[in-house]
Amino acid sequence: MQTSALYHRTESEYAFLYKPREFVVRLRTAKDDVQRVILYYGDPFDRRPRKSGGTRWHYQRVIMNKGLATKDHQYWEIKVRPQFSRIQYAFHVLGKDGTEIFYGELGCAAFNPGEIQDAANYFRLPYFHKIDMAKTPEWVKHTVWYQIFPERFANGDPSNDPEGTLPWDPDRAPTREDFYGGDLQGIIDHLDYLQKLGVNGLYLTPVFKAHSNHKYDTVDYLEVDPAFGDKRIFKALIDEAHARGMKVMLDAVFNHIGDESLPWQDVLRNQEQSRFKDWFHIRKFPASYEATEDNEYARKLTYATFAFTPHMPKLNTANPEVQAYLLDVAQYWIKQFDIDAWRLDVADEIDHHFWRKFATTCKRLKPDFYILGEAWHNAAPWLNGDEFTGVMNYQFTGLINRKFLFKNISNIDFIHGLNQQLMSYRAQTSEAMFNVLDSHDTPRILTLANQDKDAVKAAIAFTFLQKGVPCIYYGDEISMAGDNDPDNRRPMQWDPDKQDQEMYEFMQALIKVRKQYAVFLSEAPMQWLDAANGALLKLVRSGRTIDFVCLFNTSNQQQEVKLKNGDQEIFSRRLDDIDGRAYLLPEGFVILKRWKK
Repeated sequence: MQTSALYHRTESEYAFLYKPREFVVRLRTAKDDVQRVILYYGDPFDRRPRKSGGTRWHYQRVIMNKGLATKDHQYWEIKVRPQFSRIQYAFHVLGKDGTEIFYGELGCAAFNPGEIQDAANYFRLPYFHKIDMAKTPEWVKHTVWYQIFPERFANGDPSNDPEGTLPWDPDRAPTREDFYGGDLQGIIDHLDYLQKLGVNGLYLTPVFKAHSNHKYDTVDYLEVDPAFGDKRIFKALIDEAHARGMKVMLDAVFNHIGDESLPWQDVLRNQEQSRFKDWFHIRKFPASYEATEDNEYARKLTYATFAFTPHMPKLNTANPEVQAYLLDVAQYWIKQFDIDAWRLDVADEIDHHFWRKFATTCKRLKPDFYILGEAWHNAAPWLNGDEFTGVMNYQFTGLINRKFLFKNISNIDFIHGLNQQLMSYRAQTSEAMFNVLDSHDTPRILTLANQDKDAVKAAIAFTFLQKGVPCIYYGDEISMAGDNDPDNRRPMQWDPDKQDQEMYEFMQALIKVRKQYAVFLSEAPMQWLDAANGALLKLVRSGRTIDFVCLFNTSNQQQEVKLKNGDQEIFSRRLDDIDGRAYLLPEGFVILKRWKK
């Protein structure tokens, strides 16, 4: 047995409260190395008299379930419900080579009765504190998000158009400096469209006063940008959305601020004498830089910025004044306008200390508030329950792209990658991850797929079957295309004759399925069948009374699929009946509901 591969860590993604009394335990072993794992567990204070005198610790044993596997590792998992909200536990591991070891907090030991009674070698959670448990607001599981870039969604009020606003033209590739007049009234005008599509969560990129069209260079966090409208219009948008059962998430840019903001302007005027100098990370005075031909790249910066963008100086969130200012901002939009969530830009570049205060502030006002961080890598340090609820799941996005759009990864490697993602987080955290296939920061999915709409449909359908909440980038539902920023930010296509109505109907139907089975698709365990098969990707979401059997043809040949009597077809594309047999064409898929006996 490869004992060096054994791994467990308490109060982490390997040991966590899923519900207030339900404790999940995971163990990692080498792949194809272990035949069985038995969890020994009990109350650390439950010692009972021996007939021969003295006491012995009273324990229970349960065989752990063989769970998901990655390229190198096998995971084992079990849920237990200790009576007194505390537990100590260790693992009896039986190798395929006949080796038996007892694995606990002190490492590996020979398995024997004496070792079982040695409390020193047990992992322990002294008490289950509900307040420390990572939580997912129930409403999040039921949400299908729709991301809106306000400047490019719809121009509802031409009277607030900035000087130089261009005619609305979805066919023209914009530059980074272009304005088209999109605003909050334009979103209100199209809420019926969004409601008909079926989405019930609106994620708006920044709406606060800023210089640019994207608004990630905030000038004033407490004002709506005049080009978008005012607070009266914003309140109307929130109220109208809530009346339709839609949640609203705003984008908070707290890592940096715009160079036209009052604090930074004061620094530029007064330099080392500025009362705001400690609001920023200024390495030396004067605060300055050397410009280049690229407005977003500077040399010889004497202060920290987002990337090397001189117009976005980085805030010092360790400064108590900055903390108080930003926490007031967070509270203001919740108290005054009843927003439901914050998306946090460049969240991984801000200290954990601030985010803990931020989460406490938001959830004190609204306990079921959703906090979404932007992170493009493993984000476990931010997802322990006291900072973010979830993150934008770009690692997941990369895997989906490789499998369905680029087609440069095998089924087995794809499965291993997805499994690694799921095992990197607590179960409830995986249920709250924000599954995007494109956004304002990436090329559009149709462009990535080289205009292959069947590949796009397969990728989106697969995403809607996963743990985590799906998000649609505005215009994807009508097959808008676009390369990297700024081409991915074209004005929304509102001409019905230029909209892909078939894609719209596909998305509409898929959203309906996701919402109908939202809790099941959020929580049901994942199981892969015939993982080595290079043709059919076979995923089973397994519940108490039903299974979803999801089959995707990832080959370039049609594949026969075996249907059972009683199977209910929930959703499919490119599924043909040939001489009484069912076949999936390339890029086809079928989702079946199968009742358990």
